[in-house]
Amino acid sequence: MFALVDCNNFYASCERVFNPTLNGKPVVVLSNNDGCVIARSNEAKALGVPMGAPAFEYKQLFNKHRINVFSSNYALYGDMSSRVMTILATYTPDIEIYSIDEAFLKFTGFDYFNLQKIGELMTKKVFKGTGIPISVGIAPSKALAKVANRIAKKFAERTNSVYVIDTEEKRLKAIKWLQIEDVWGIGRQHTKRLKFHKVNTAYQFTKLTDAWVRKNMSVVGLRLKHDLEGKPSLDLESPANKKMIATTRSFEKMYTEYKDIKERIATYSISCAEKLRRQDTHCNKIMVFLHTNGFRKNLPQYGRNIVIKTEYPTNSSIVISKYAIIALKAIYREGYHYKKAGVIVQDLTPATEKQLSLFTNGNPKHPAIMQIVDRLNKAYGNNKVKFASQSLGRQWKMKQEKLSPRYTTNLQDIITIRI
Repeated sequence: MFALVDCNNFYASCERVFNPTLNGKPVVVLSNNDGCVIARSNEAKALGVPMGAPAFEYKQLFNKHRINVFSSNYALYGDMSSRVMTILATYTPDIEIYSIDEAFLKFTGFDYFNLQKIGELMTKKVFKGTGIPISVGIAPSKALAKVANRIAKKFAERTNSVYVIDTEEKRLKAIKWLQIEDVWGIGRQHTKRLKFHKVNTAYQFTKLTDAWVRKNMSVVGLRLKHDLEGKPSLDLESPANKKMIATTRSFEKMYTEYKDIKERIATYSISCAEKLRRQDTHCNKIMVFLHTNGFRKNLPQYGRNIVIKTEYPTNSSIVISKYAIIALKAIYREGYHYKKAGVIVQDLTPATEKQLSLFTNGNPKHPAIMQIVDRLNKAYGNNKVKFASQSLGRQWKMKQEKLSPRYTTNLQDIITIRI
C-alpha cells in the first residue's frame, strides 16, 4: 500500500504555527518580489483570492477583508518541511519526498495493520511535533493514493483527514467521483483531448483501451491508467539530480542600462554554478533570457532568449558567467525598460564523467578556486566572496516587505515567550 501525505495550505500553515492569532483568519503568501499569490488559507480561498493572483491587482480586496499577506519565507518553510518529513520517516523507511509539502510512503508488510488508525496517528504526531495539519490518502497505488488524499482533504470532517482505498468498491466510487482534469499527471492538453472523446472522469479514463492510451498519451499515460485500475505501475523514486538549474528573478525596478542588467546576469550565472557544484554536476549549455514588463502596455515590449553551448563541461563560476555575459550581449537591445532576466544551465552531466577534449578542457586551477570560494561562503555567509563581475558594494535582495521572522533558522528571530 502507498500513502500520499500532503501538508494542508503549507506556507500559510507555517505562518500560523508561530503566530496563532492567524488561526481562522484569511492568509495569503506571495511569490518572489511579492509578485503573485502562491499559497492561500481556506478562508482566503472562500473570499475569492485565486492562485497566481497579481498582488497589486488584489490589494484593495486584501485591505477590504483584512487578509493577512506575507512574503515568501523559504528558510522557514524549508526547515518546517524537513521536520515533517523526519516524523513521517519514522513510520516506514520507504519514503519519497515529492515536493516541499508532499511525500509518498510505501507500507510493505502491513497487511494485518489498521492503516486508517496509522494514518490518524500520523496526523496527530505531525501536528503535535510541528503544528502543521496534514491529510493522508492510502491506496494500492500512487495514483490512487493521490485520489484518496484528495478525498481525505475534501471531506476532512467525515474522514478525520485520512482516507483508505482498500476495497474494489471504494476504488470504483473514488474514480467515478474524480473529474479527469483533477487526475494526477493529466495536464491541460490531455484533458482537452480526453474530454473531446467524452472522457470526463477518472473511471471513464480507465475504460479506454491500453492501445489507445499508449498511442495518444505514451507509456506514461498507460502506467497512470494501470495505477488507477489498482495495478501498481509507479514505484517510489529515489532523489535524482536536477536535469537543469535556473536562477531567474524579476527586478525590484525596471532597468534600462546595460551595466545593471550585466551585473544581474553575472550574479544569476554564479548562483547556477554554485548549485551545479552542490550536486556535483557540469553543464554543457547555458540559456539567458531577458524580458520587459508585460504589464506596462504603455512601454515598448521586447523579450528574447538565447542558448550557448560551452566548449567543455564546466561548473566554474568564472567560465559560466563569461558565457552568460556573451549571451546577454547577443540579445540586449537599447531603448527598453527591462523587468526580468534569468540564466538556465542545461544538458547536465556528472562531474565525475567529464568528456575530455583534444584541444581544451578548461583552466585546471578553477576547481580548487571554486572549492575555496564555496568553503568561505559557507563559513562566513552567502555572497561574502564575490567575483569582479558582481556588485561589490551592494547586496541585491528580493522585495520582501511582508517577511515574517525566520523562527527556526536564525537565532536573532527566535520566538520570544512572555510568561
